This record gives sequence, structure tokens and C-alpha cells, in this order.
Amino acid sequence: MSKVEVSAIPLAQMRTHRSTKWRDFPGDVLPMAVAEMDFAIAEPIRALLLDMVSKSDLGYLGSVPEVATSFAYFAKKRWNWIVDPEQIHIVTDVGVGAVEVLRVLTTPGDKILINSPVYHNFSTWIDETHLTKVDVPFGDAQSGWAIDFAEIEKAYRSGIKVHLLCHPHNPLGRVYSREELLKFVALAKTYGVYIVSDEIHAPLTFSESEFVPFLSLGQDAQDVGITITAASKAWNLAGLKCAFALSQGPVMHAKLQELPEATHYRASLLGAFATATAFAEGSDWLDGALKTLDENRRFLKKILSEKLPTVGYEIPECSYLAWLDLSSLNVGQSPAEFLLNKARVGINGGETFGPHTGQFVRLNFATGQDVLEEAVNRILKAL
Repeated sequence: MSKVEVSAIPLAQMRTHRSTKWRDFPGDVLPMAVAEMDFAIAEPIRALLLDMVSKSDLGYLGSVPEVATSFAYFAKKRWNWIVDPEQIHIVTDVGVGAVEVLRVLTTPGDKILINSPVYHNFSTWIDETHLTKVDVPFGDAQSGWAIDFAEIEKAYRSGIKVHLLCHPHNPLGRVYSREELLKFVALAKTYGVYIVSDEIHAPLTFSESEFVPFLSLGQDAQDVGITITAASKAWNLAGLKCAFALSQGPVMHAKLQELPEATHYRASLLGAFATATAFAEGSDWLDGALKTLDENRRFLKKILSEKLPTVGYEIPECSYLAWLDLSSLNVGQSPAEFLLNKARVGINGGETFGPHTGQFVRLNFATGQDVLEEAVNRILKAL
């Protein structure tokens, strides 16, 4: 049993929030697109922020070794992974971190591999760095979104410079196995490919699955890999702006030394100390959040089975994003647009994650079960 109970803030109160999730849609829409949670933040983080604001402690960011040492503490406790804090570099957020790391590892025109469907901002980062995107899609839902290693090897052999990995996976809710990751490592070593692993959803892995940090896989992984992560997804801190890139070996550590010095200072003071507090003192809250999310992912399965049984939904292994196959509903080329216009439910269209998943949608279930049921009822009524 978790030591901290984490529950959803009532919908009426959430509608007073100022984040993009609550400003993207008109007031009569249930917003379930943006990946943030409708939960009150962890008390240690709340206390820290209130103390800093009450003391007008809002200056420029300087050295914050607590970010690295607290993450090392969390990684050892959560994943039995020994992290060298000296190889952690603060960045503004995961997106900025990815762009700056890609600029260090590549030159414009280099080829970069993704596996769709995948978090839509991967394409944004690739465009920003003027790289050439190569896509080796996952298999379909019937295959369990299998990885096509033969095609990945073919892509590596063709001159890929970087493989951008979403681990755990957004939107599939899939946690890569140790064996899969080791295959990536072996291929990367053989063909001279860098692997950049976005691990922002890692702390939200459910208990029946094992999250394996990419850089924990030994010397070969450390020779080819860089991880980018943050506390923002797991503790709901996106607006505070702090993430970090890390290496765990001399080759990639030298690469990260090339990051612009200003990358550190573009994070925020509040974000850095909230991040340190999350990793050092936030585990009880995280366990409570995971308990609530576990109940929600199963509740969503139950009400979909009862009310919309033809909708495809596999309970995710991590995080709070449901990947729904709506092809059986026959609601047109863009189910997300139909649901917004007819059901007043705002969710992400599958076409933004890849060219072959236009009949899918991504729905955020980090909310109250009453909101989840209302969303399903609205969809049912709109059909």
C-alpha cells in the first residue's frame, strides 16, 4: 500500500488552471490531450516552492549539484542503477535537451532514425536541427507493436547517425525489454550509430513491467548512448522548466562537454530545486500516483469494454496515455476531429504520431474516473 494517497482535483477546479491543457479548447470541451496530470503536486515540492516564493528567492540559476545527486539516489533506489553525478548536465526541458544534444552529435543533413508511431515532437526536433528523418515503423497492434530489427539494421547500415528512442514509449505505453535494448546496442556499436534515449516517462512504469535504463546496459551502451530525462512528467512539473542530459562513459561524456554553457542557465531556479526535491523526497507521492493511475488504466478498460467494446485498447505498461484504436467506429478520416466536434472531447489524433495510425487517438487518463466515464459517455452519445 502506498504511503500517500493521490487523487484527482475536481474538474471545476482544474478549469481554473492556466496551463495549455486548459486553454487549448473551449470551456465545454473535456481536455484530455496534453500530457499532464490532474493531481495535486507532492507536498515536499509544494512546500519548497512556497518557501522560495515567500522569501522572494527567484533569482538566476547557478550551480545545483542537488539535481545530479538526487537523481543518482533515485536511480539506485528505483532501478539499482549506479549513476555518476558528474556526467549529468542540466537543460531547459527534454525538447531543448534533445535539440542541443543532436546539434553536438550531428551536422545538418545527417540521417536520424525514429520508429513511428512516436511522440510527435520528435519530428519537431528533427526539423529544428535540419536532419533527414528515416522512419522504421513498429508492427501493427495485432503484432504487439513488434520491432522490425531487420529493417532497423538496414537503416543503420545505410548511414544513420542517430537513433532517437522513446523509452518507455509514448504513445504506445510500451516498455522496451532488456533483450530489445541490447539488440539496439549491438547494432549501434557495429554501425557507428549514436542512440539518444528519451526516458522522461521512466518513473511512471507500472509494477508488472521492468524499466531498464539504457545506460545501465554496460560499456557498449555507454559508448553509444546519451539519455535525456526530467522529473516533469512523473511529478507534474512541466511548467517549471528543468531537465537533464546524461552520459555514463568517457566517450559520450566528452560529447556532452560540447553543449553550450548557456544550456544550463536556461533552466529555471524553481525547476532545478523542484527536480532535486522530487527525486530525493518524492517517491512516496510517486507510488501513490502510480496506484491511482493503475486503477484508472483498468477502469478505462472496464468502461470501454462495457460501452464501446469494439474500441481497441491495450492497458499500457507505463504512464497515463491510452492509445485507442477507433477504426471500428467509422467516424471518418480524423476520429480526433470527430470527437472534438461531436462529443466535445479533446484528444490527440493518431496521425500526428505517424503516417499509418490515423484511426488511433491518444487519451490522457491522469484525471478523475468521473471524467473518464463522462468522456466515454460523450463519445457513445455522439456516435
